[in-house]
Amino acid sequence: MIPVTPLANEKPSALATDISERLNAAIREHLLSAFAPDSTKTLRSFSAPEAAELLGVSGQFMRKLHSEGTIPEPEDVRGGRRFYTAQEVWDAREILEKSSRKKGRYLPRRSGDEKLQVWQLMNFKGGSSKSTTSIHLAHYFALRGYRVLVVDLDPQGSLTSMCGISPEIEFDGLTVYDAIRYDDPVSMADVVVPTYFPGLSIAPSRLMLSEFETESAVHSNPDQPFFTRIRNALSQVEGDFDLVLMDSPPQLGFLTIAGMAAASSLIVPLTPSMLDVSSTAQFLELAGAYMGVIEDAGATLQYDHFKFLITRDEPTDVPSQQLTSFMRALFQDRVMSATALKSTAISDATMLKQSIYEVVRSEMTRATYDRAKGSMDAVGHEVEVMIHQSWGRK
Repeated sequence: MIPVTPLANEKPSALATDISERLNAAIREHLLSAFAPDSTKTLRSFSAPEAAELLGVSGQFMRKLHSEGTIPEPEDVRGGRRFYTAQEVWDAREILEKSSRKKGRYLPRRSGDEKLQVWQLMNFKGGSSKSTTSIHLAHYFALRGYRVLVVDLDPQGSLTSMCGISPEIEFDGLTVYDAIRYDDPVSMADVVVPTYFPGLSIAPSRLMLSEFETESAVHSNPDQPFFTRIRNALSQVEGDFDLVLMDSPPQLGFLTIAGMAAASSLIVPLTPSMLDVSSTAQFLELAGAYMGVIEDAGATLQYDHFKFLITRDEPTDVPSQQLTSFMRALFQDRVMSATALKSTAISDATMLKQSIYEVVRSEMTRATYDRAKGSMDAVGHEVEVMIHQSWGRK
């Protein structure tokens, strides 16, 4: 039998510190074995049919483009089959857009008076798939030619890790905290870093971001209210992006509320269980009260879209489907038509800090992969339609 050290023999603070140090050391050792310090996360290449689908053209048209020399051959050609990096697909978009008669056909970026889209994903119920949904939306839009910025507002940094930056290992760069802190903040442009995923940049997070909660309680005042910090920081990089996705922490604190004040649209991910629905009801009751408080303090809140997204959807689970139907009957088009399926493909990818878009289809059961990817494509497309509505596009 393994002896257990009595808690009475050690101060709780010392015990917690000891456990934390040992656990962090173990995590660090594990991460270093999985991700060498000199290695970086990379994105897989895409087959010719996948590249054609991303560009919105046929395989025949792709072959014609190559035969005419309109777009260069990819570096990776195996057995007569072409494989494209995401950067090569991105470069092809640039080339095709220049010769296209329809502006935005290949690069559907905002232009003219179309405003930066800032979408916040929020819910204080853990496990509602905020980070998972955020990274899938980010990859969906980046693969389609949009300039995307993800802002990780969660001090735990899950989204930061999924973007190839591991706060647990030697990450000491600037974070979103440095851009929104009260004492000598830096420019948001200095915080934002490009990722391994073409078209996608991130304002990363780490544990220090939690200091914003404490500092806001002390330093927020009518001259520099906390709810303007994120909005002002984003305005510094507004011209560089089409879409900002903010992943909120699982709590309704200063960070989440400041995100609400900066957002142009909101998504509340929601798993179809009674506990989660009840928790979300409480969250929105508090959110509504806080919205009223900051509006009274001078904030202007105006959302183009305020939607619920059903996540971890199981079509064969009768109770969850009944609850989904209940939500749709109650809120109608406030609930997104598309749902994020509960899928082993997505779960397995997330465990490896990936989205379904980073997984090679042949590495798992194809039907499982197709259902998962089709689900996330549908979510992304519905958000894309709403963004185009906000821009006034048909």
